[in-house]
Amino acid sequence: MDPRRLQARGPFHADQLRAGDPYELSHGHPILCAPTGADGGRGTAAGTLALDTDPDVDGVGNDVGFAPEAGLLRAPDIAVGNVPDRPGWVKGVPPLAVEYAGTGQDEGELKLKIEELLAAGTRWIWVVRLIGPRRVEVHTADAEVRLVGPGESLTAPGVLRNPVPVEALYDRTAAQAAALRNLLEREGYHGLDDVRAEGREEGREEGREEGRDEGALLALRQSIAQVLGARGVALRPADQAVLEGCADAGRLTALLVRAATANRVTDVFE
Repeated sequence: MDPRRLQARGPFHADQLRAGDPYELSHGHPILCAPTGADGGRGTAAGTLALDTDPDVDGVGNDVGFAPEAGLLRAPDIAVGNVPDRPGWVKGVPPLAVEYAGTGQDEGELKLKIEELLAAGTRWIWVVRLIGPRRVEVHTADAEVRLVGPGESLTAPGVLRNPVPVEALYDRTAAQAAALRNLLEREGYHGLDDVRAEGREEGREEGREEGRDEGALLALRQSIAQVLGARGVALRPADQAVLEGCADAGRLTALLVRAATANRVTDVFE
């Protein structure tokens, strides 16, 4: 970090930068944002999935520019909260920000970025360390930095409803498990057992014949469609036909898990 930056304000304002420009601003000075490495890219994808599906979250963004003042523009790797669906920089800062620190990380710039976001109102900054043992640093404005490791969870009361396993911020499988829990909870379920139990109860109430619990099958079909919808995936007519024609609860349960974890809709119904 150039100490001269702290002595004089630079000439640039956030409104002079355009979306896609590879710069952040600190005290009016431009900071080049280099492309991330593969581990950081995979980590960001996993963390976004786990955080964006939390039942209380209404907005998550990657590399969104926040401009709390004219000479300051910061873009966290993941921003949770205060991410409106409109063009342009966002006024203020996100309540929760996640940064990924891998090979080549400029520690001085990261420290400055953390200080500026916290000073502007961010409540938590989670720094996912990708070099050495995987761990997360928790930065807040009023406490010492806290380290959280694998097997532990992170919380952000008032922003996230559910604790986030540390592994879900960088491990795809853990992120998918967290996302499935979150998506089911968004629909009022605490897990797959709740879906099955509701279906059995509906089936009993409707007096289904031949031991086929149509209530459970219907609930599973609806959950698959809802999970795909939450991920922005539309069912094709052929996929809808597969769901309506399937009377096997085990297969529908497997499709529900695929719906929450597959990269493409074709992978769900293949």
